[in-house]
Amino acid sequence: MKIILVGIQGAGKSTQGNLLCEKLKIPYLSTGHIFREMAKEQTPEGNHIKETLNSGNLIPDDQTLKIVSEYLQRTEYQNGYILDGFPRTTVQAEVFKEHIDYVFYLKVSDKEALWRLSGRDDERLDTTLKAIRKRIDLFHQLTEPVLEYYNHKGILLEIDGEQSIEEINKEILSKLQ
Repeated sequence: MKIILVGIQGAGKSTQGNLLCEKLKIPYLSTGHIFREMAKEQTPEGNHIKETLNSGNLIPDDQTLKIVSEYLQRTEYQNGYILDGFPRTTVQAEVFKEHIDYVFYLKVSDKEALWRLSGRDDERLDTTLKAIRKRIDLFHQLTEPVLEYYNHKGILLEIDGEQSIEEINKEILSKLQ
């Protein structure tokens, strides 16, 4: 089974991705995690990713597609995966040729996302308020059209992301059966 989780930053994608991974025994892959790890590398690509994340911008489509494709060729992803943070643009969605079974949109208001993110105590590169606001704007501008793309394909399922973690997980699991 191949699942994509889409939602604004702070919607709970990684929380649900990890819960689904445990429950369904399907590996979870977060592009945000991949990019944050790459940003720690002292390489030209790592430095570029770090600068891009710090500014609140998205990693360019061609670079994102290359990185995600390389990861998904690993043996652990051959029988399915839960993908979070990709695709973020319609170009990525259209070029990505993998068969996807379900796309879950964890719908959360901007206000709720900002509230959740302001309470995080992690050292992410992209958590300054300015970068967060830019990411939210980019979500509306670039990622919301991806929702239409998957809705047109008939595989988009919208979930109220402002419910409890348990309720969201229960709703996702019920839609898988």
